[in-house]
Amino acid sequence: MNISTHLYERAKKIIPGGVNSPVRACKAVDTEPVFIREGKGSKIISVDGREMVDFVMSWGPLILGHAPKVVIDAAKEAMEKGCTFGAPCEYEVEMAQILTEAIASLEMVRMVNSGTEATMSAIRLARGYTKRDKIVKFIGCYHGHVDYLLAQAGSGVATFSIPGTPGVCEEIVKNTLLVPYNHLEEVEKIFKDEGERIACVIVEPVAGNMGLVPPKKGFLEGLRKITQEYGALLIFDEVITGFRFCYGGYQDLLEIKPDITCLGKIIGGGFPVGAFGGKKEIMSHLAPEGDIYQAGTLSGNPVAMAAGIATLRVLQDSDYNALGEITSHLTRELKEVFENKGIEVKINTLGSAFTIFFTSKEIEDFKDASSTDTALFARYYRHLRERDIYIPPSNFECMFTSFAHTKEDLCKLIEATEDFSV
Repeated sequence: MNISTHLYERAKKIIPGGVNSPVRACKAVDTEPVFIREGKGSKIISVDGREMVDFVMSWGPLILGHAPKVVIDAAKEAMEKGCTFGAPCEYEVEMAQILTEAIASLEMVRMVNSGTEATMSAIRLARGYTKRDKIVKFIGCYHGHVDYLLAQAGSGVATFSIPGTPGVCEEIVKNTLLVPYNHLEEVEKIFKDEGERIACVIVEPVAGNMGLVPPKKGFLEGLRKITQEYGALLIFDEVITGFRFCYGGYQDLLEIKPDITCLGKIIGGGFPVGAFGGKKEIMSHLAPEGDIYQAGTLSGNPVAMAAGIATLRVLQDSDYNALGEITSHLTRELKEVFENKGIEVKINTLGSAFTIFFTSKEIEDFKDASSTDTALFARYYRHLRERDIYIPPSNFECMFTSFAHTKEDLCKLIEATEDFSV
């Protein structure tokens, strides 16, 4: 028995399922997880010493790669001064300054500890500000494991075919209105019936939890128009997309200003972090300035802030276009390899994120993503892992490239795909 298997067997006795987040268990790809000892650049090394090219990158945060020196040095310097204070520190102010300067719609920001906290707090703020109860979310979009957001969620919930989850009461989700992603006409219908009672629409501007699914032309612009017409707030969940496709939010590429934006992943430089922000008029309703309560003991943690600040400073001068071009070239090469083998495939690509769907149809919403050949994806996953390439163990997650990936890394994925047979 190798060390990874031994650790998994040990973990299953003391951790539910042997993992601390369900998709890591690799059940959807019919294998067991690989335990990681360390990461450097574009590579991870298992506890058994296997070096693997990583296209998961901790599910998106590591756009600079694993353990970049500039981030490690910043975190160490902060840590030597104290890991947490439970009181304000200068790092928090600097982070807020960077975010508000980088994303046009942000006038004020509050730090939290995860993307889930960010979306949960943003919706509470939207409800308190509008004095309305109902929210609109999109089928297959995942905004964290908050009870009322687990209705028809994607990501891990989709991986395990759980329509919601036991433990979430009907009473809690009754105010969550569900619409297919990219179907603006369905949003219009709901607002005609419920518009005066809808507090907000929450959306991933680029869906990343049903696999990568970009928005149709006019979809996000339509959401902005509808919400403004009915006095509802528009919340962009940019936990994945923030600083992934450009320096700032995906919203800045489209010149759309949501009322509230949720951030996470990249802005923490590899540490647990989240943030939500928006117009001062709205954000000032948060306690202690306003009467809508939100709090967190470790919010604005100095080590996480220092790591995030270091990451964002590097990204400010980074060539996002070049990273997008090499990723686009990679996915074109992969598509050609699959087609030469007679394997039907659609590869959704945007910037440095992509998803391989085994299907002949375009993927525009969760229904499309759910109809793909996930069994074939599972075989592809196992094939790549045997060849020391690490991709997400779920067809409903994104693959990521980073500024640390080399031409050799990408060629290794292409070559391994050439060896793949159905």
